[in-house]
This record gives sequence, structure tokens and C-alpha cells, in this order.
Amino acid sequence: MKTDIIIIGAGPGGYETALLAAARGKKVALVNGGRLGGTCLNEGCIPTKCMVKDAAVISECNSGEFGLSDLNFRIDFNKVVTRREQVVSQLREGVAGLLKKAGVTVVEGKASFKGPSVVEVAGEEYEADDIIIATGSSSKALPIPGADAEFVMDSTDILNLEYVPAHLVIVGGGVIGLEFASVFNAFGSEVTVIEFMKNIAPTFDSDISKRLKQSLSKRGIKIITGAAVKKIEQNEDYKIVTTYNLKGKEETIVSSDILMAVGRKPNVDGLNLEAAGVNYSPKGIPVDDDMRTNVEHIYAVGDVNARMMLAHVATYQGIRALDAIDGIKDDIRFDVVPAALFTNPECAMVGKTEEQCKAEGIAVKVGKSFYRANGKALAGGEPDGICKLIFEADSEILIGAHIMGAESALLVQQCCDFITAGRTRTQISQTIFGHPTLSEIILAATHSI
Repeated sequence: MKTDIIIIGAGPGGYETALLAAARGKKVALVNGGRLGGTCLNEGCIPTKCMVKDAAVISECNSGEFGLSDLNFRIDFNKVVTRREQVVSQLREGVAGLLKKAGVTVVEGKASFKGPSVVEVAGEEYEADDIIIATGSSSKALPIPGADAEFVMDSTDILNLEYVPAHLVIVGGGVIGLEFASVFNAFGSEVTVIEFMKNIAPTFDSDISKRLKQSLSKRGIKIITGAAVKKIEQNEDYKIVTTYNLKGKEETIVSSDILMAVGRKPNVDGLNLEAAGVNYSPKGIPVDDDMRTNVEHIYAVGDVNARMMLAHVATYQGIRALDAIDGIKDDIRFDVVPAALFTNPECAMVGKTEEQCKAEGIAVKVGKSFYRANGKALAGGEPDGICKLIFEADSEILIGAHIMGAESALLVQQCCDFITAGRTRTQISQTIFGHPTLSEIILAATHSI
């Protein structure tokens, strides 16, 4: 089959690019090696956010605020699972409907290159002038004894649980680990997080990471940082024993369940990239700023190029690749990308951290404000939070925003808009913010300098 473009992978970087390509009049073959929507829709962003909402409702009912008293309820985990699957199924069916309406040919199966312009799927060959690889990523595990044991869950396995763990140990204090920690803590699990770095959420600004650790600890989550897990095994009672080194001393912890959440690895195996002449390594497929590989007409977007493993980045990298194919110059800013951590409380960031600025020799001015001084936050029973804004010292242009607290993902998006537009501290301070709103914490941080 000859087509204009082949897209390998049906996650956000794949199916959304396929829809855009079809809208531009291209004949598109989209290779789906799993379930439409990819990891994000089926095993990542969406199902976990369903559980985050369930956890938030439970936490509010347990808070003792909002005029509730003598409230008795039980958690029906089966309903949590059922609702989650209904949401995922509805969205997946929506993706299928959009692709069908757009005239995209969805090819089911795993793709393997037969040459620079030919891909084989389920015994059939497909040829195109341009090819975009969007195969995503999969869970990594530590290279330690027991890491590959059947009882060690990854982020996909834990979504298949039919019960709430009595005691859940989570190896890894990044985004995936912390979200599940927050969720199962609300569901009633005893949760312990073991993180190798000195801070949890190590990609976030250290002020946010430290405050998040304090907040999660107050909610009953035990967090051990600076610890290296050495082995995982089961004892004679089928309990899980995790051994780790902390400050030169060997420690153990016994739990009912364990989650390995130490990051993700690009899916490059099985593509037979050698046949196409595409350079790659276990770290992913190297690309230029147009997402082009070393082979002129082959592109790689999303997690598989490992530039930034976020679903929305995959989508925009797909746009950039398609624009490069079509000779279109866009203004997408890949240096201004919002990221969120949906714990309770929520965290989000965009732009540079204060640590990055110090490392790069950028002189800055830092403004801070606190949720406890915001009327809307207090009225909503959500006083736990901080907003930290980073301005370039001389120009006073906003270059970073870091927020922990209610609706921080939405608030950081507003800061993302300011950064993209090159707004200065004065211009932001002269922008009218509604009252009473959580967004006023941005204004308060601007005025704090």
C-alpha cells in the first residue's frame, strides 16, 4: 500500500498528528500497536487522573471541614475501577471516531522497517514518502535482584489492582510514584516512598519539592530520600521485603505490595531501525529541532526521542514534524512547557528553576506568595501552597513559575502564557486579575519583589 505518510504509534504524538495530516489533505496510515490513545489514555494520564479525583473527594469527606459531621461512608474500590474504565473507554471510542471521520487508515499490529520508506505490519507492506515514529515509552526497572519478580508492579500493573493495598512501598519519588502515593494514601493504604535523590520530584524547583514532602508527610505518607534500593524479595509469609542503603546503613521495610516507578524508557525495540538506517540507542532516537532523524524523511516524536516525556510535548512535536514535512515555519516554544504533578496538593511548573538559573549564571529576582494569604484558597479550605516566580534580573522578564497548591496546573498555564509573550514584572502587575480567585497568588508573588 502506498500512502503519503506513515505514522507508527497511536498515542497523542501519533493520532493527533494523523488527524492534522489528514486535515491537510494527506493520505495517512496510522499503525496502532496497542490500544488507540497509547499509554497516556489507557495506562497513564487519564486513568490516574480519574483516581486522583476519587482520592480528592475522599480526602474532602475526611477533612472535617465544610459543615459535615458524623459522616460515615465506605470506599467501594470496584466503583473506582469501573468509573475509570468507563472514562477511558469513552475517550478511546472518541479517538477511533475522529480517525474514521478524518479518513485515516488505522493499521493494527507492530511495525517493522523493511527499508527507508517501507514498513511491514502483520505481513503487509506499507510505503510512504515520509514516516513519523511515535512509539512512546514503557516502564523502567532498577537493575537489582528481584526487580523483575512477578509481585513487583509497574504503573500498568497497579491500575489492574482489584483491591486497596494494606501497605504500599513505592520505589521512586518522581511524578508517577508520587501521584500513586497520594491516591492510595487517600484510599487508606499505608504508603512509603523510597527516593534515590535528596529531594522527591527532583525535576521541580527545590522549594516546591521540599514543601511537597512536608505536605505529603503530614498526610501520613512516609518518604525516605537519599536511599538506594538494593534488592526486593518475598519472605516466608509472602510479604515483600525491600532492602535499601541509607547514609551507609542497610535498612529493610516489609510491605504487602510494591510499585516500581523509576522512570520510563523509549520503545525502540522491534522496529528494525537498522533497515531504515536510523540511528538510535536505548536512550531513544536522536532528532534535530524539526524532529528529523539522521534519515531525511523519517521523524521521531514524543517519548521515543526522549527529549521531554510529556503527552502534550508529543502532540506539539508531531505538529513540528508535520510542519517540517510541509515546509511550514511555526512558533512553537519547546523551551516553555508546563508540567504538572497531580498529588494532593497539586504542583506545577514552567520555565527555569532557580537551581537552573544559578547553574547557567543567570541573575534573577524571585517573588513568592502563599496560599494562606489568598481569600479564595482559605474559603475553599485549601491554604497549603506557595507560588514562586523567577524574573531575569535586568529585564525583569518572567522566565520561570513554580506553584504548589490547589489548581496549580491551571495557574501555571497562565504563567506559561506570560513567559511565551515575554511579559515583564511590571506588565504582569498591571494586568487585572479577578477577585477573589486563586490566580491572585501570581499577582501577589509579582508584588512581593
